[in-house]
Formats: sequence, structure tokens, C-alpha cells
Amino acid sequence: MNILLDQGWSEIDSKLVKNYELPNFIEAINFINLVAAEAENMDHHPDIKLYNYKNVRLILTTHSKGKITKKDIILAKSIDKVFDSMKVF
Repeated sequence: MNILLDQGWSEIDSKLVKNYELPNFIEAINFINLVAAEAENMDHHPDIKLYNYKNVRLILTTHSKGKITKKDIILAKSIDKVFDSMKVF
């Protein structure tokens, strides 16, 4: 999990939290859709918040366990890969 903390994730109240800034509203929505598809494939769904029109906050926890589990760590790494693949700006 330390590698995630080094990559901008924070542990807050037994949850992994990270904010992403996209160049504009459309790219933020595209990112959310890509994250949603990845989460659906994993059957593990984060809380997703869009704010200030181009910022996305992702909150990961395993609700049934009440803590961060391996599923959250795997999803966090996948989300970072999705974001990195979008970096064309």
C-alpha cells in the first residue's frame, strides 16, 4: 500500500482517496466512464465525485469489510493506469 501513498493516494477513515484533475469537463466525464467500466469488470465499485467541473475524487473501500482490502489496492492501481493512459495534455 505504500506505493499507492507515494502515488498520491491517501488513507482517510479506512478508505483510499485520490483527487484527479483533468483538462476539462468532457475529459473528466470520460475518465469517470473509464473508471466505471474498470470497476464493473472487477465487480468493485468506488465512490466517485465530480467537482469544480474538471476534478474527480475517488474513494475506495470494501464496504462489507469496513476497511481497505486487496480489491481496493488492485482497483487503485488500475485507476492510475487509466488516468496515465489519458495523459495527452
